[in-house]
Amino acid sequence: MSCIKPAFANRGIVRIGVNCAARKNAMKRSVLVLSATTVLLWSTFGYARTGEQRQGKEMLQKLCASCHSIGRTGASPNKLAPPFRSFSETKLYDSDLKQRLLTGLTSIHPIMPTFRFSREDAEEVLSYMRSIQEPRKPK
Repeated sequence: MSCIKPAFANRGIVRIGVNCAARKNAMKRSVLVLSATTVLLWSTFGYARTGEQRQGKEMLQKLCASCHSIGRTGASPNKLAPPFRSFSETKLYDSDLKQRLLTGLTSIHPIMPTFRFSREDAEEVLSYMRSIQEPRKPK
């Protein structure tokens, strides 16, 4: 349907079509509701992700910070332990890493204990670790 304004509207001819102002207002309301819904969903997702990352950081602080640097900056307390921000895609996006966190993460380093995480904890730890990674260096 279109908004039709007949040429003889001022002579008492009945208007055919839809009320243009009402139609435009309805369309504006629809766009506003859709925009508000989108913003709400994205902010909820962002908040949930931030909470997930905060939980992951807290776990790493308790379990790993005595040897590894777990933040975006700073040296690891143990010189042999790499900072988590330097793990890059080769370790963090390896599909095997999440499985190893679930079944028991072990290392060839004799002083590193074995850790076993629940699925939720493993996802939180990986989410946090991905968030602190250093940018890739150009080749």
